[in-house]
Amino acid sequence: MLPHPITGQLFPSPVPPGTGWPEDPAAGETPVARTPADVLALADTDDLAELDARVSVCSACPRLVAWREDVATTKRASFADQPYWGRPIAGWGSPTPSILIVGLAPAANGGNRTGRVFTGDSSGDWLFASLHRVGLARRATSIHAGDGQGLIDARMVATVRCAPPENKPTPLERDSCAPWIQQEIRLVAPSVRVVVSLGAYGWSAALRSLGTAGYAVPRPLPRFAHAAEVPVTGRAGTLALLGCYHPSQHNTFTGRLTTDMLDAVFTRAKDLAAL
Repeated sequence: MLPHPITGQLFPSPVPPGTGWPEDPAAGETPVARTPADVLALADTDDLAELDARVSVCSACPRLVAWREDVATTKRASFADQPYWGRPIAGWGSPTPSILIVGLAPAANGGNRTGRVFTGDSSGDWLFASLHRVGLARRATSIHAGDGQGLIDARMVATVRCAPPENKPTPLERDSCAPWIQQEIRLVAPSVRVVVSLGAYGWSAALRSLGTAGYAVPRPLPRFAHAAEVPVTGRAGTLALLGCYHPSQHNTFTGRLTTDMLDAVFTRAKDLAAL
């Protein structure tokens, strides 16, 4: 048992649901998906909060479960004094967002440690700093669940909800996890005006999920590019899909993605969403 960095409450690693971790959407009795068929069945809910809860206890992919829990147990040396969340990461932010941000998967020592998507690693540092600069986040940093951070008229979601080895989920793991993001997009679609995809993986996932949510996805599928902009029409109206290089260390260290480039995408998203 180790103290949570914000609250000081003691937790084991991984953290059992409903034990008091800040922002934990689940309870002890939240149903657990243990197979891809279970995911498909349990994703069929019209309650976004319940969907978040079910996502956060999913155990449908054995390789990902073993990896996320092994990382939570062994820990990176610099975080050895902290408990690790060690569970899937639910979507986070406004339940009625104008802007939806779609990424790949949680980082092993980022979201898998903190319990919040894009929190606790360098990619999240870049992302939240940009969101704060353009007025979509309360604070410039997102350190840990319970730190007071919040999104403004925006929501974040990972395509694959568990941290994968080498940040590379298999096609089977991607497809097994897909009902979670597909249902989440269905539920927030009435308010969403812009989807920002981080990287080609997020771009493809956004297009697939928008298609299952009833949007008329262009054919052939548009290719990902930074600052690419594609209109997509559905029952809730027309939204814009924007491409953005993922704020990974590879992209930020090499200068492929700069702060100005990142800010420009989110400024454009705000303009399109009329915020």
